[in-house]
Amino acid sequence: MMTVTLRAAAADINPIVDNPLIEIPAGAFVFGRDDGPENERPARVLEGRPFAINRTEISNRQYGRFINATGHRPAFYANHPLLGLDERPVVGVSWGDADAFCRHYGLVLPSEQQYERAARGTKGAVFPWGEARPDETRANSGADACCSGDARDGYPMTAPVVSFADGASSEGVLNLAGNVWEWTRDLYAPYEGGHAAVSAGPYRVLRGGAWNSDRNHLTTTYRLAYDPEFRFSANGGFRCVRSAP
Repeated sequence: MMTVTLRAAAADINPIVDNPLIEIPAGAFVFGRDDGPENERPARVLEGRPFAINRTEISNRQYGRFINATGHRPAFYANHPLLGLDERPVVGVSWGDADAFCRHYGLVLPSEQQYERAARGTKGAVFPWGEARPDETRANSGADACCSGDARDGYPMTAPVVSFADGASSEGVLNLAGNVWEWTRDLYAPYEGGHAAVSAGPYRVLRGGAWNSDRNHLTTTYRLAYDPEFRFSANGGFRCVRSAP
C-alpha cells in the first residue's frame, strides 16, 4: 500500500511524462515595460505567488499521449514531416485544445504574469537569458525582417523542445523565447493605466515569439492578441502550469 501511495504522489508532482514542472518561487518581479509597444505599458513591480511551469513546450509525443487517452482531436500538423516529429513542439492547436490538455493533467495554461515572471526572472530581463540580443545559440527565430523562417540556427521550422540550453531562463525553463508562440489563459486587454483601445475583442494572448519571428518579437514582454478558435497556425503551441492553492 505504501508503494502505491508513493508512486501516485510522484506522478502528481510531474504529471506530464518527460516534462517536469519547474518551481517558480513567490516574490516581487517586474511586469511590463515603459519603453516598448503601447500594449506593454506601464512597467510596475508585482508581488508574485509561487507556481510551477513545464520545463519545455508540450511536444507532439506528449500531446499524442493525451489524444490516445481522451479521444480529443489531433493537432492539425500531427502528420507533417517536420512539424509533426515526436520531439518538436505541438503546433496547430486552438486555445481550447491547449486548455483541455492542461486540465486533463490537473494543470492550467499560464497567465500572462506567470509567463512573464518565468521568462524574465525577478529583475525584468529583456530576454530569458538576460540582456544580450538573441543569436543562433539562444533561440530558434526567423529572418531579420518579420515574418519568415530561416535555418541559421540549424532549424528551418521548429526545433526539438529541449534545444537551446544557452537560452534557458534563470530557473532553467527552455524556449520561453522563440521556437513557438505559446497560449496564455488571459483574454487580451490593455494593462491598467495603459492608453490602448479598451480591448482587441475576445482574443487570447500569445507570448514568446516563434521560429519565424524577427528578434524584436522575442522579448519577455511582447504580447500578441490571437483568435482562440484558430488551430491552423504552424508556429503556435503551449505549456502548462500548476498554481499555488
